[in-house]
Amino acid sequence: METEEKKGIFFTAFAYALWGLLPIYWKFIAHVDADEILANRVFWSFWFMLVLLLATGNVKAFAKEGKSLIKKKKRLLALVVASSLISINWFVYIWAVNSNQMIEASLGYYINPLVSVLLGVIVLKEVMSKAQVVSFILALIGVLIITISYGAFPWIAFTLAMSFGLYGLAKKMIKVDPAIGLTLETLTIMPVAMLYMMYLAGSGSPALFSISLNTDLLLIGAGAATAIPLLLFAKGAQKIPLYMVGFLQYIAPTLTLLLGVFIYGEPFDLIDLISFLFIWASLTLFTFSRSKWYLARPKRIKKAHSH
Repeated sequence: METEEKKGIFFTAFAYALWGLLPIYWKFIAHVDADEILANRVFWSFWFMLVLLLATGNVKAFAKEGKSLIKKKKRLLALVVASSLISINWFVYIWAVNSNQMIEASLGYYINPLVSVLLGVIVLKEVMSKAQVVSFILALIGVLIITISYGAFPWIAFTLAMSFGLYGLAKKMIKVDPAIGLTLETLTIMPVAMLYMMYLAGSGSPALFSISLNTDLLLIGAGAATAIPLLLFAKGAQKIPLYMVGFLQYIAPTLTLLLGVFIYGEPFDLIDLISFLFIWASLTLFTFSRSKWYLARPKRIKKAHSH
């Protein structure tokens, strides 16, 4: 394996590991309402990214991209949509973690790749392979088992998977450098976050600068906690094939699931295990269907027939 590919695997795996362990961070500020955590996350992410762009000399590129987006209305709309979707995703995830529903949150990120493929079929008219159709059916069975046993639809998992899948779709229309993209997204939603923080300050009930220094540092640090994994992912993903990114992405929900079950003691019974087994079987087949070996299959068959 080449050195660049090894670096790519390390950075990408590290990014997914950080995402998978991020619930620990939100648990430290579980005494703060999810909406205020989100407002701080957006606000401080923007300033963290802006300082980073200044440090790396990318402010001109950021300003140029911003001007280009203003002129192209479709791309600007895609940016607003992407910013709104990622904000919904962040809010639901923080709320789920801090209301002890980490297992369902992990389910959302397990089924997200399948949702992305489904959106590709519906919106971009992409064609699904037979293996991907079967993997879809297996995942659907898994979700139905959970739905029937709970007597309620797993809306947290569904919202996380859909919002992130649609976010990826909107990002396809923008196509910018990841660091500049995150800065633009947080800038778009930052005025709303700032107004909400001002409203909380005016009503006398903000967590920021009123509970403890520890809470203040964690709320401000949410910016770095958001940006660092994304930047590591951007650095790693460009050095490795897409199928490998697809394989590594299951690190995050697996770590979140393990945290929920073994560290935070969330209930995980036999029905949960059966439904997750269907989803894991689905993802194994889905990942295999995107592997180099499987994709090269038509060529091997053609070569065998030519002999």
